Amino acid sequence: MKIAVLPGDGIGPEITAQAVRVLEALAADGLPLEMANAPVGGAGVDAAGDPLPAETLALCEASDAILFGSVGGPAYDSLPRPQRPEQGLLRLRKHFDLFANLRPALVYPELAHASSLRPELVAGLDILIIRELTGDIYFGQPRGIRQTESGEREGFDTMRYTEGEIRRIARTAFEAARKRDRRVCSVDKANVLETTQLWRDVVTETHADYPDIALSHMYVDNAAMQLVRAPRQFDVIVTGNMFGDILSDEASMLTGSIGMLPSASLNARGFGLYEPIHGSAPDIAGQDKANPLATIISAAMLLRYSLDQEAAAQRIERAVSRVLASGLRTADIAAEGEATIGTVAMGDAVLAAL
Repeated sequence: MKIAVLPGDGIGPEITAQAVRVLEALAADGLPLEMANAPVGGAGVDAAGDPLPAETLALCEASDAILFGSVGGPAYDSLPRPQRPEQGLLRLRKHFDLFANLRPALVYPELAHASSLRPELVAGLDILIIRELTGDIYFGQPRGIRQTESGEREGFDTMRYTEGEIRRIARTAFEAARKRDRRVCSVDKANVLETTQLWRDVVTETHADYPDIALSHMYVDNAAMQLVRAPRQFDVIVTGNMFGDILSDEASMLTGSIGMLPSASLNARGFGLYEPIHGSAPDIAGQDKANPLATIISAAMLLRYSLDQEAAAQRIERAVSRVLASGLRTADIAAEGEATIGTVAMGDAVLAAL
């Protein structure tokens, strides 16, 4: 089973290195894994003048899944848009049609204190946000910046969704809900946007094939409010690309740290790209401060969804739970005055627990 490892920029190489150590330990126990590294993002620009070099794409095509670190940094902010590090990730999503982004927001009992909300509001929180990833305003055409007749510059982007794009992400959400609490909340802005009126209509139509699942609808502004008012009311949230981007980052703070949240981006064949949802954090890169747990849990999701290795995935997740239960913390999840450890030490602890 072949895994393409794309560490990327900033803290990416540090956190992916710890996830690779965990996967290597499983391989030493007999799991047939083969891993190979390649540059992406700013590292791709530095190596080949392209945020997604041809050799990197070829490695991904020859692999069963992608373990991704992070991309971006101040050194690349002035590059033309096609060369920006983020374009490497967007192109991977588009090339492999990774339309379904799964972002769990889970509160570990030991980290309830780290949430931005009172512990009693988040204790036991377990939400799965399913974000459509290849359509919407992020990819819609036409888009650009132009000069109007009055001489002003005008920026424009186009929000678009086809019926087929909506239907397949709705089915992904309903199928996921069958393995959880059988509740789906579809988030839109149907009172204002025609695109999301179509979204609501198609999700409702698709629900007819899933009578065992409870479906509700919520406007995105209300959903943002409800996530901080009563987050445990949600089980599975399904929404479009832009709304999902915002809501999943909001949900991350309910868990105590964005450094704890993994993600999976899947296509219809089960091929996936797995990454922590945090960014490249260039301010702490190379300082052994980054929390590698989101990347390690992303590796567990990779084993579960793309390689069909449920037992191995659970081994990783249990190891992470044991490490947290033992009191070990990186700086981002530590209470005030609590002792902290670094990136490598956290990797060591997960390996020991494994």
